[in-house]
Amino acid sequence: MRFMIFALCGGDGRALRLAAQLLGDGHAVRAWALDDAGLPEGVRRCRTAAECVSDADCVVLPLPAVKQRGFLNAPLSARPRCLAALAAALPEGALVCAGNVTRELRELCEARAARLRDYAALESFRAENSLATAEGAIGVLLGETEGVLCGASALIIGAGRITRALAPRLAALGLRVTVASRSEASRAWARAAGLSAAPSDALTPVLPGAELVINTAPALVLTAPRLTALPDGALVLDLASAPGGVDLDAARAFGIRCAAAPGLPGKWSPEAAAGAVRRAVYQIMEAEK
Repeated sequence: MRFMIFALCGGDGRALRLAAQLLGDGHAVRAWALDDAGLPEGVRRCRTAAECVSDADCVVLPLPAVKQRGFLNAPLSARPRCLAALAAALPEGALVCAGNVTRELRELCEARAARLRDYAALESFRAENSLATAEGAIGVLLGETEGVLCGASALIIGAGRITRALAPRLAALGLRVTVASRSEASRAWARAAGLSAAPSDALTPVLPGAELVINTAPALVLTAPRLTALPDGALVLDLASAPGGVDLDAARAFGIRCAAAPGLPGKWSPEAAAGAVRRAVYQIMEAEK
C-alpha cells in the first residue's frame, strides 16, 4: 500500500496501538481527541479536528464511534468532543471508517458528502473481534470466580459469533455449557457440538441450575423475574453493548453478582484488536480505489 495519511479521532487503547501499527507500515498518523493518551513518537497531535482530518486519506473513528448521542467516543480526551463539530471539519468526499455506525453519524457524514464505512460490519473483522471477546470473557470469569471454572454450569444467551467462539472454549475448560437461542437451527448446531441447548424465550427451567450466565443478546433478556430464578452465588456476565441485556438495578437489589463487560477486545487484547481494525480499514480502502 502506498504512503497514506491517517487521521485517528477519539477511541481507547486500541487507537494507541493502531497508531503505532500504521506508523510501522510507513504511514503518517495524526491524532485528535486523544489528549490523555500515551501516543507513540511520530504521531502528530492536533489541536482541532480540522487540522487532523484536512487532506487525510482516511479518517478512523473508534468502535463504537458514538457512545453518547451527539458526542464522539473519546474516553482519552481531556473533554467531551462534539460529533457535529468533527463532521463539519470533514473535507467533502472524505473517507471515514468507523465502528458500529449510528444513524446520527451517517446523517452528519452524508451532509458533508463523506464516504462513511462501517469496519465493524465486515465479516473478517467480526470473526477476529468475536475471538478477542471470547478470550476476554474467560479472563473476566476467572477474575470473578474464587474457585475453578471446570465443572461449573454455564448458560450463554444468544447464539451469534461471540457464542460460537466462547461456547467451545468454555466446554474445553470443563464447563457444562448450555446455549439459549430463539433459533432452532442454532440450538441444533449447539447440540451437534456436544453442548446443551434451550429456547431463549423459555429460560425458566434452565436458570436454577446456571452457576454462570453470560449474555450476548443486545436486548433485555435477564429481567427481574428471571434473575430471581438463579441459584445462590450465581455470576452474571453481560457482554452486550449498552444498555445491555441485564436488569442491573434488579441484580443489585437481589444481591446477584453481575459484571457488565462490553468492549472486551479493547481492554484485554488491545494490540490484537487494533490489528483487526487496521486490516479492516485497509480492506475498505482497497475496495474504495
